[in-house]
Amino acid sequence: MKKSAPAAISVMIVEDHPTFRMGLAALIESQPDMTVTEQFPSGEAVLAAYLPGAASVVLMDLRLPGIGGVETLIGLRARDPEVRVIVLTTYEADEDVFRAMQSGARSYLLKDMSTEEIAGTIRSVERGGTELPPRIAERLAARAQREDLTPREREVLQLLVRGRSNKEIGAQLYISDETVKSHLKTLFAKLNVRDRTDAAICAVRQGIVHLE
Repeated sequence: MKKSAPAAISVMIVEDHPTFRMGLAALIESQPDMTVTEQFPSGEAVLAAYLPGAASVVLMDLRLPGIGGVETLIGLRARDPEVRVIVLTTYEADEDVFRAMQSGARSYLLKDMSTEEIAGTIRSVERGGTELPPRIAERLAARAQREDLTPREREVLQLLVRGRSNKEIGAQLYISDETVKSHLKTLFAKLNVRDRTDAAICAVRQGIVHLE
């Protein structure tokens, strides 16, 4: 009796850039053991349509318009705790990836990775793996050692990155100059930086603040 072929790995894509979404779909369809089930341009769209078990693996951009990738991931997991999500991004932004992994993503891929790396990661995650590129795993381990910033500290850091002075930060947040200085002192310690310039560079490089 002839054995039936194993079921293809079904992949759902959530990506707002049409050209990249089409390219990713073509890459997946070129694999003999994979098929694309659905494609969505936003977090809102996939959350409105997703049903538990709709795909073996979900490939999702972290930087989506409207509802962001992490928030979309949290919404998908609330609906389907077993959903296997691989997050995609252009940048190795520690904070974004850390939040995604903490929220239940199974793996992480840079958009410029090779076809073999992308397909291999999809197969691994479909089998239940949680593999990460070594350099990403090392950076996430380092990030896990850092104390989280409070919401107020994030607000101060966002304004610092925008070039605001202590007085301007205080005025916008309705706090005193001394309180701003206190927040900055704590921020510098948590980020392990020496001054405002280093803090701004660190915030952007690690994805704590986005220049958009």
